[in-house]
Amino acid sequence: MAPARLGTGRGTVTTAARAGLVSCESCHLVSRPVSRAEPGFCPRCGEKLESRRHGSIGTTWALLISATICYVPANLLTVLDTTTPSGTDGDTIMGGVIYLYTSGSWPLALVVLIASVMIPLGKLVSLAYLLISVQRGSAASHRERTRLYRIVVFIGRWSMLDVFVDTFTVALVQLQPLMSVAPGPGVLFFAAVVVLTMLAAESFDPRLIWDSANKSEPKHG
Repeated sequence: MAPARLGTGRGTVTTAARAGLVSCESCHLVSRPVSRAEPGFCPRCGEKLESRRHGSIGTTWALLISATICYVPANLLTVLDTTTPSGTDGDTIMGGVIYLYTSGSWPLALVVLIASVMIPLGKLVSLAYLLISVQRGSAASHRERTRLYRIVVFIGRWSMLDVFVDTFTVALVQLQPLMSVAPGPGVLFFAAVVVLTMLAAESFDPRLIWDSANKSEPKHG
């Protein structure tokens, strides 16, 4: 969520923080805090007000690094183990994409590639970019970076779709002793990536993106 802008002039940005206001993280109401040290509570929903989330950058970095570490085994380990009378075969995410493509189901292969490989990687890169730009005090592209953050949060709501498909497949394909399907260890790491990136996006305070606007705004008079 971008801070409310009370008024703008050419080349300037007036944020709620600069005007001495604070936004509620729950209902997004912009109100005047009781004091700078103790903002008080939201007059509409009663949630405690915070001008900025304490330790937002450090917490987000910790979650993001953990998700990046889990991303590697999530793609290298098997996500589905299929047992048939001829033996047991394990499929990784990329192995499944290649199999779908070679079998003629290239649209489904493209969906799996985007949803299971490209989107998680894109979320990791996007969050890292937001963190680095905030720490460096970048004063450019405030709106674009805010939109990028909103996209990451929105996509996170649908990121467990692949895990659901795997568990649904396991529940359906149980024809023992002829054939059975079991989730592989890669599913656990993939689920960890999804959860950790969601937590990282929630722990990041998007208001930090606009703090550099206050610092870079030229003083007049």
